[in-house]
Amino acid sequence: MKNLLLVVALALFTAAFSQEAKTSKPVMGFYFNPSVHVGLKVAKEKTIPNNTQYIQPEATRKLTYGITAIGGYHFLPNFALGSGFRYTFIENNYHLVYLMIQPKFIFTPGDNPFFIELNYGKQLNHSTVSDSELWGGRIGMQVSYSKRLSQEGGIVFESHKTGYSNPFFIGLSYGITIFSNKNYTGYGED
Repeated sequence: MKNLLLVVALALFTAAFSQEAKTSKPVMGFYFNPSVHVGLKVAKEKTIPNNTQYIQPEATRKLTYGITAIGGYHFLPNFALGSGFRYTFIENNYHLVYLMIQPKFIFTPGDNPFFIELNYGKQLNHSTVSDSELWGGRIGMQVSYSKRLSQEGGIVFESHKTGYSNPFFIGLSYGITIFSNKNYTGYGED
């Protein structure tokens, strides 16, 4: 019994004081993510019945574009939480500024992580519409560029609640991420 206790104690002591490489997944720490986006309205506008002899042109599809600035903290290997501001232009007199909340799910963190972001925004300014909301998401990939910088691109899906209409957009985004942990990517390892 004493020998068994000695072997168990020796095994625990060896495991406790052994020097292994760090096996936990890296995190970015604090991050700042400015990005630009452009999108195309998917749903067509409601058409007016054509009961005249004149040809009514089909309603055009509209583009949206804007810029987003999010700051946050990546505290779990596969989860980060951020907040910031977004400016979106939908059409004339629809200049919308949103306060954003953005949870981010990161798969394979490190040099080339794949991510899924969920976005919620509440309008701050007064425009043609007031009290507008934004619901959306982004699927993309980051590519490490240096010790504390990554570029990212993605596909954006978003729906705006603007008065009586709810336009839905699909588009592309490009941005950079500046983060505080220099060992997050392969560039930072010494």
